[in-house]
Amino acid sequence: MTSAETASAALQISVQPSGRAFTAQGGESILAAAIRGGVGLPYGCKDGACGSCKCKKLSGSVVHGEHQEKALSAAEADAGFVLTCCAIPLTDVVLESRQVTDESAFPIKKLPVRVSTLSRVSHDVMVVRLQLPAADTFRYHAGQYIEFILKDGARRAYSMANAPHTQAAGPGVELHIRHMPGGRFTDHVFQGMKEKEILRVEGPFGSFFLREDSDRPIVMLASGTGFAPIKALIEHMQFKGITRTTTVYWGGRRPGDLYMDAWLRERSAEMPHLRYVPVVSDAQPDDGWTGRTGFVHQAVLDDIADLSGYQVYACGAPIVVDSARQAYCAERGLPADEFYADAFTSEADKHAPA
Repeated sequence: MTSAETASAALQISVQPSGRAFTAQGGESILAAAIRGGVGLPYGCKDGACGSCKCKKLSGSVVHGEHQEKALSAAEADAGFVLTCCAIPLTDVVLESRQVTDESAFPIKKLPVRVSTLSRVSHDVMVVRLQLPAADTFRYHAGQYIEFILKDGARRAYSMANAPHTQAAGPGVELHIRHMPGGRFTDHVFQGMKEKEILRVEGPFGSFFLREDSDRPIVMLASGTGFAPIKALIEHMQFKGITRTTTVYWGGRRPGDLYMDAWLRERSAEMPHLRYVPVVSDAQPDDGWTGRTGFVHQAVLDDIADLSGYQVYACGAPIVVDSARQAYCAERGLPADEFYADAFTSEADKHAPA
C-alpha cells in the first residue's frame, strides 16, 4: 500500500478488555475517532498537555503529534504507551484501557447559548450561567465540560458546575471562570461580557464523571476553579441518593479563593456521608484563617495512610493533579485506574515547549 493510500484508509481501533472497536480515518487521531464513534476513552485537554488519555498500545503503529513531555515521556512511549489525543494510527491498533464507556446516548452537539447571568464570586472568579436552546435537549454526565467556539475557531474549555438533573428547571449550564490576565477569552468575560450575549459552544466532552458501579469511599480533590466539576458531582450524588463515604478537599491560596465555601458547608450538613476539608496554602495574618494549611494534595496524605481501597477524583491545576497522582498511586497504594482526573490546562500549558 502506498503512503497516500495509508493516509486515506480507514483503520480499525480495538480496545481491550471491553472489545469495543471503531474506525479512524486517515490522519485522524485515535481520540477524535473514538469520540466520533461513541466510544468513551479517557481524556481531558485533547491537546497533549494533561496525560489523561494515556493508555497502553498492545499492537499496531502510531505517530504522535506535538505533546508535553510530562504527559508522555520518552520512556513511556518506548514502553508502548500512547496519548490517544495526538496519536495518529498508521496501522490497525489494539489498545488496553479499562475506562471505556458507551456514551452514545450523549451526542456531542454545537449549540448557540445566551449569557443569562454573570456573578463575580471572588476577585478573579466569575460564575457564568448560560441559557441553552429551549427546544434542544443537552445531555451530559456531571463532571464533563463544554468548549466555547470563538470567532476564529479557537476553543476554550470549561467544566459544567451543575448536575444534569438541574436541566428540568430550565435548560442551562453554570460555569466557573477564573480570570487569566491577558487571556483573550477571560479578559472578555471580566471586562466586556454582557447578559444576553450570544455564544457558540460544543459538548459534552471529557471522561471525568462518577463511576456509580463502585462502593469504594471517595476522595474529591479540587484546587481553585477545579471545584466546578466537583460541585456537579456533589449535586448529582445528592439528587441520586448516593451515600458513599466522600471527603472533599478544596484548596486555595487564600480563604477567598474558596468562593463557594458556604455552599459546600451547607451540602456537608445535609449529606451525613459528605465531609469537607478546606485547605489554604498562603494565608495572611489579616485573613484570620484557623483551618488547615499547606498544599491540598498533601492534606489527603496527612489524613489517609492507605488509599488502596479508595477512588479519587482530582480537578484543578496540572501541578496539583500530577502531584496527587504520583503520590497517591506510588506511595499510598491507590490503583492507577481508580484515579480520575481533570487537569485544567491553560493555553500556556498547551503550547509550552514539548
